[in-house]
Amino acid sequence: MTDFVEVKALAPTGVLGSGFVEDSFNRMMAMNPDFIGCDAGSTDAGPYYLATGKTAFPLPSIKRDLRIMVKGGCQNNIPVLIGSCGTAGGDIQLRTMFGLLKEIVTEEGLSLRVALVHCEQDFEYLKAKLREGKVHPLDNPPKFDEAVIDGSEHIVGMAGAEPFQEALEGGADVVLCGRASDTAIFASRAMMLGAPEGPSWHAAKILECGNAAATQRKTPDCMMAIIREDHFDIFAGDPEIRCTPQSIASHSLYENADPFELKECSGTLEISEATYEALDERSVRVRGSRFLPANTYTVKLEGAEIAGYQSVTIGSIRDPFMIRQFDDWLARLKEKLAARFEMVYGDTLSSDDYFINFRTYGKDGTMGTLEPVKEITSHELCLVCEITAKTQSLANDLSGIYRHQALHLPIPEWHGLITGLATPYNPSYLERGPVARFNINHVVLPESPLEMFPIEYHDLSA
Repeated sequence: MTDFVEVKALAPTGVLGSGFVEDSFNRMMAMNPDFIGCDAGSTDAGPYYLATGKTAFPLPSIKRDLRIMVKGGCQNNIPVLIGSCGTAGGDIQLRTMFGLLKEIVTEEGLSLRVALVHCEQDFEYLKAKLREGKVHPLDNPPKFDEAVIDGSEHIVGMAGAEPFQEALEGGADVVLCGRASDTAIFASRAMMLGAPEGPSWHAAKILECGNAAATQRKTPDCMMAIIREDHFDIFAGDPEIRCTPQSIASHSLYENADPFELKECSGTLEISEATYEALDERSVRVRGSRFLPANTYTVKLEGAEIAGYQSVTIGSIRDPFMIRQFDDWLARLKEKLAARFEMVYGDTLSSDDYFINFRTYGKDGTMGTLEPVKEITSHELCLVCEITAKTQSLANDLSGIYRHQALHLPIPEWHGLITGLATPYNPSYLERGPVARFNINHVVLPESPLEMFPIEYHDLSA
């Protein structure tokens, strides 16, 4: 027999910085949760944040959410676990979050122990693992070698549950972790308190998005799970927000290729036999979740590199004759641009020096070649031209050439010099500066779950 009864896990919001209703938080804190957990980032925001070390949400927004969570944790003597600090979880972003926490401690007169879990990877370590054959590709991987490692701005490993558990064993009141599995944030503490693996990981899968698993959320807000021996109950902090069996079950599809399996560092959450029962109009009980331990522990890598420098030109087309033959017009424009670039630059400009991408809103700007509606039904089109080049100066210069060619490229119905593209900005192009791309889709086989995630501790007080 076990003495375990239940664990109450509180997720104030789906992403730190996206906000939550403080009344909802206070209502759930009155239920005496065992810990507070929150995801603070992901790859959803794109590679720019990993490449640059910047945050997707403004710092005041992040600090507001963090302040409420940390004060709640300190006042109730429960730990606060934050994963994927600063969006991408690199060392720069981890330090940024630590700086905000130190400000909060001083301003609120708090005293606490914080653990910083570093997830940014040393390039020489990764090269050694690559030579040892301990870096394996995932589906559709890009080329990965030592040159890719050296060309990366930053590379992070995705922490599992074990680094959180180690930090808590070290006495941390607040755990700030770099890049982490969203679910590991919640499952780690629940399992430490005796909750079974299956319900812990499944509840974590729902919790990590805050109240996104409700039938219809009004705003990002709180969610709580009560995890027991063979099931968990889940409900939102706002009494007007409903969770139903369908809304909870369907969340298993969110950001997941397989509706029945969710792979983690240490194994796989398997929910093909899970059942979902409505307890009342706003809460759901889930049974039948299983966690299958992996034979080999793996850590996913995420890396980003600078792809070039970009200029963007936005223009609108209102001429009905142009719209009717737009595909032909755009094909001729591409040919004209290639010829003009050759005329201006000769063999000093190669196809490797730049890349042009067009997006046509009103036609297929959202889905591209996947758009099922082939005919143009709009009376106007928005043509976005993105030119990415090895330097910003070159991207700007090529955009200047593009502008003139696109403005006056004729169609058979025109006589004389007519302008067919209206650009709202002057200069017509917008400088985007450096643009990034993800360049790794691989896993590392470490010797231990903690090998890639050094932890440092700090005792803070006002």
